Amino acid sequence: MRKQKIHIRNRQPSPLVAQHYTANKKQSRLQRLRDFINRHRIATMCICGAILIAIGGAVAFVLTYRAPVADTAYHAPAKKAPKTAEKYYSHLNGIEVASKADLSKPVTAIMIENSPDARPHSGLKQAEVVYEAIAEGGITRFLTLFQQHKPQLIGPVRSLRMYYVDWLAPYQASVAHVGGSHASLQEVRNGKYRDIDQFFNGGSYWRANDRRPPHNVYTSFEKLDALNAGKGYKSSQFTSFARADGKASDKPNAVSIDINFSSSWYNTHYDYDKASNTYLRSIGGQASNDREEGRLAPSVVIALHVNETTVMEDGWRQSIVTNGTGTATVFQNGTAAECTWRKNDRFSPLELIDAAGKPVALNRGQTWIAAVPNSGGGGVSWQ
Repeated sequence: MRKQKIHIRNRQPSPLVAQHYTANKKQSRLQRLRDFINRHRIATMCICGAILIAIGGAVAFVLTYRAPVADTAYHAPAKKAPKTAEKYYSHLNGIEVASKADLSKPVTAIMIENSPDARPHSGLKQAEVVYEAIAEGGITRFLTLFQQHKPQLIGPVRSLRMYYVDWLAPYQASVAHVGGSHASLQEVRNGKYRDIDQFFNGGSYWRANDRRPPHNVYTSFEKLDALNAGKGYKSSQFTSFARADGKASDKPNAVSIDINFSSSWYNTHYDYDKASNTYLRSIGGQASNDREEGRLAPSVVIALHVNETTVMEDGWRQSIVTNGTGTATVFQNGTAAECTWRKNDRFSPLELIDAAGKPVALNRGQTWIAAVPNSGGGGVSWQ
């Protein structure tokens, strides 16, 4: 029997079958995707969210992107303005000082006599504030105040009076003197003051050989500073006059000033010097000099009009009313200005008040205050 060869032909499915098969295959994939989504809902949501965010970011980048443009302008960093150095001015005489610490240096008051035998004086030109008043018998005497200046020869040193205590009390000052009137010594020895009387501190004073007693007691700031430091007097807190920069007036009205206390030996005269904006001082018809430093020339001269009487204490003494109010004449910048002086009590500062009720600003520098009696030959005139 003859074997028949069976030829199996590779047939291609018909188009309908292929189409049906493809549809079933797509449907199967879609079903599997649905099944995956149903089984992994949270993961699917996270994936979709991430895709949407990425698409949104891409769209935003395309919409907002701008090609970079080179900045050709150079912008230098801003420089800070240099800090202005702070300035400090002495409370006593208004001059500029080196540091804030200088403002609280201790103030020292020194009594200096003014009899003809005491002239010329030493250290008086460097005094920052000077009070001049009659001490006895028409003879004037000086209460001198020092803080920034430290002369090494000062004198002749003499005794104290009560009204000088009134003037020095507001400055929290040590007071150098050789004894004094009974009333003044009782006051400065009551524990409220910095008393450095020569009677109890002899090592800080000496007697000169070129002058006869009692016009020959001298001291120095080398000795007084050591004495003050040893007693713990290391600073002073006080209020003094308002100060300002001086400027010579274009229309001066007081270039020649006469201040009379008692007699020709003690009456003073001042000639205004416009170049230095100071007042050249004379006394008894002669130039008033510091023995070591020459002509006295304060920046400000004040005539303090006061009531003065003679009273019996431990002998006949002058008594000056220092508290309350009175009139004053201020000479500065070549001009004269009338004002009111005021001192509320012993430890209150002396004030100078103008017609508007404001403090009078005094020029920086030495200030000379003359307590001129309202009667008994006292007076002030100028031209």
